[in-house]
Amino acid sequence: MSVHESEPIRRSIEVEYWVIDDAGRLVEPGTLVDATPGAEREFVEPLLEVKTTPCETATELREELLERLEAVLRRADDRGKHLVPLSTPVNADEIQEIPSDRTRIQNCVVGDDFEYVRHCAGTHIHVEQQPGRAIDQLNTLIAIDPALALVSSSPYFRGRQLADGARSKLYRWMAYNSVPHQGWLWSYVTDSAEWDRRLERRYDEFVTAAIDAGIDRRTVAANFEPESAIWTPVQLRAEFGTVEWRSPDAALPSQVLQLADTVVALMDHLRGTEVRIEGATGRVTDDEIVLPEFDAVLEYANDAIREGVAADSVQSYLDRMGFDVDAYEPVALTFDRPEPVTPRDAREIRLEHADRLQDDVRQAAPVALD
Repeated sequence: MSVHESEPIRRSIEVEYWVIDDAGRLVEPGTLVDATPGAEREFVEPLLEVKTTPCETATELREELLERLEAVLRRADDRGKHLVPLSTPVNADEIQEIPSDRTRIQNCVVGDDFEYVRHCAGTHIHVEQQPGRAIDQLNTLIAIDPALALVSSSPYFRGRQLADGARSKLYRWMAYNSVPHQGWLWSYVTDSAEWDRRLERRYDEFVTAAIDAGIDRRTVAANFEPESAIWTPVQLRAEFGTVEWRSPDAALPSQVLQLADTVVALMDHLRGTEVRIEGATGRVTDDEIVLPEFDAVLEYANDAIREGVAADSVQSYLDRMGFDVDAYEPVALTFDRPEPVTPRDAREIRLEHADRLQDDVRQAAPVALD
């Protein structure tokens, strides 16, 4: 075993939460961003992102994420605010952006469909690239993209059921429909040079579209580079030295951490295991990791977005790929309300799930919240 194969794989998490007041109305985070390191505004007003630093162990990641969430929740309690672990606000009309050149450019390039992105809150999991195995890591994360169903947290858009994974449908099939290469799941790559070529092509397309929409080239270049101008769900991040999976919904911290642990365990298994692409079923064993052909992955991912783990195809696939499906309780499957869900009902749902987040953090770290 090489030195690299014996070293822990660093990992980090970024999770977005809706901010509400005591009546369940969407509000700005305000001073919540000052409650802890790693708390930041997102590009729309009622979202708060909480991120960790790169951590070497599951315990370190868990403690840091929970500690930061505890600090935010204490500040939120003082301000009459709450965090909501749902991927959409259930029912909301216009969600206001924070003005910036970056969002102005995206609105020009994507057009009216960019509105769908404003209704989305998600989780990003970063895994440290391993020397000589980064492409295997990238392709494996592409293959397990259907695991997004394990933490799907809202099926609603503007009060109506859209899909089990409403956020993924909003992103992939609605927001970026006019510029599909920017937001869809990309196919496997053979090497880093191919990844770089894809980035450059997509960036050139993005810059051209922005210029055609009346944006100055210099303004585009000041706000975007090839790596930051794409929103594909799995990315090779040179900036951070990580492979990033952006598909999971915003969810309860315990579920997000469990998912991150499984992903990192798979990345660790990959370091000493053969990875190959073959057939349509896929499997992870002690001796090999077999990734299905990309067309099959896309079918599993689409089933995961439409039906979640209720789809037999998704359950059996994730089981073969090493996930304990029964250990997860995706919230999206539990909603059973008459449609449309009214704005008043949506406020009640947000408050209910804000309480669930508070309880989830308290149960995970009872001493720190007392």
